[in-house]
Amino acid sequence: MNEFDPLLLKNQLCFPTYAVSNIILRKYKPFLDKLDLTYTQYICMMVLWEKREVNEKELCDSLYLKTNTLTPLLKRLEEKNYIEIKKDKKDKRNLVISLTDKGLDLRKDAIDIPNCIKNEFNITKEEAVFLYNILYKILGNEKED
Repeated sequence: MNEFDPLLLKNQLCFPTYAVSNIILRKYKPFLDKLDLTYTQYICMMVLWEKREVNEKELCDSLYLKTNTLTPLLKRLEEKNYIEIKKDKKDKRNLVISLTDKGLDLRKDAIDIPNCIKNEFNITKEEAVFLYNILYKILGNEKED
């Protein structure tokens, strides 16, 4: 073993995670292009399809994003009339993001995307569950910081 083996790309947890993330995003692109959404806009819409209305902090926390990343994304979704952004009535410093009817209708066009993506990968359901659990374990550790 060489003293520099820890620096080999093949020995890094981060590299296959990064590479797989890029592959997954490329698989999503043709489906999301049909909806005129970026991947980050799509995951934002997924939170809103589930909750209908969230404050900005809750959305940032759900997506593991910072406000400066989320703000321009929300503006673009608002321009498309998928969401509405308002000041919180209780605390004017907070923003409340809510789904419009057009944004809710978009969910119908997106319904097949998860299954199409799942079919792109040659992994068993058990492998997918294992990977999901490991990734969320890492994310859970991040939440504790």
